[in-house]
Amino acid sequence: MTAQSSKLKAQNQSLNLKSNLRYRSYHFSLTIINFVKNFPEKRVYWIVGDQLLRSATSVGANLIEAKSSSSKRDFIKFYEIALKSANETKYWLSLPKDSELTPAENNQTVLNEVDEISKMIGSSLLTMKGKNKF
Repeated sequence: MTAQSSKLKAQNQSLNLKSNLRYRSYHFSLTIINFVKNFPEKRVYWIVGDQLLRSATSVGANLIEAKSSSSKRDFIKFYEIALKSANETKYWLSLPKDSELTPAENNQTVLNEVDEISKMIGSSLLTMKGKNKF
């Protein structure tokens, strides 16, 4: 294998991982865990952090659970729950940003990622339900 084809293969794999929804949601959960670990030890942070952890990790958990669904209807239901959890995560991420509990730039990166994940889930749901926008 030439160096050029090896480089192309590595780039291709990187693109596939970035577009893999389960992979991205798993790594998003890890990002949120590290994000919350940096919260100060005050009651208000604990409450927001706890809810943020629950909603963010629920996204990936529901996508994984969908894999073992017994029917298409079940599969779609898990994706719908994952989308709801992603939207809830946006809410919990916005609170520390807007109340200035954390620097806005720290939140924006994770907000952008959960927004992209939400769009991927929404697009998948439209495809599964046969309701393409075009």
